[in-house]
Amino acid sequence: MASTMDIILASLNRFILDPKNHDVLAIVKGLRNGLVYGAKVRFPHALVMIFLFRDGTFREKLSAVLTATRTHSKNLALFVTLYKTTMYALSQLNNRKERSADSFIAGLLGGYVVFGRGAQSSVNQQIVIYVFARVALALAKLSVGGGAKGEKGEVVRGPVATRIAGAGWPIFASVSWALVMWLFRWHPESIQPSLRSSMKYL
Repeated sequence: MASTMDIILASLNRFILDPKNHDVLAIVKGLRNGLVYGAKVRFPHALVMIFLFRDGTFREKLSAVLTATRTHSKNLALFVTLYKTTMYALSQLNNRKERSADSFIAGLLGGYVVFGRGAQSSVNQQIVIYVFARVALALAKLSVGGGAKGEKGEVVRGPVATRIAGAGWPIFASVSWALVMWLFRWHPESIQPSLRSSMKYL
């Protein structure tokens, strides 16, 4: 005779293996992955930055590391859960089909709820700044990436786009460092605290 635990496990297995539940399980998996990834990324970064640049006792520094790690993990998990839930809801409204704007809408909602409201914590600022930098680079690539595809699938650009693409990175790197050094010299209070600490040390 099957025990209660066997019945529960069998029901759970049926639920997990049923393709109709894929979208719901993707939301749960996203929650888990946000928690794990947030901890893997933040813990070593916070450990190094806090122990190198912050004042305080060992216990205070360890507490700050754990707080930053928990915040990063929680926020990524919440964002992914909101994003995937919104994507699921939008697809249901459109006969289970994804539209081009759905990911933008879901990202907008998740970004506002998790990172845009309330006080700006240093962890949230760092995450948003990281994402913004990657978006800026991706948009720059897209702006010069247009062109026909060659025989091997490579992008074939015209001479002007090729020159812009070649000069883009040196200009971006140079202007970024010029601006950060000017800000550090004349308006250091405007720079994010961990970057300001690094600059002071250097």
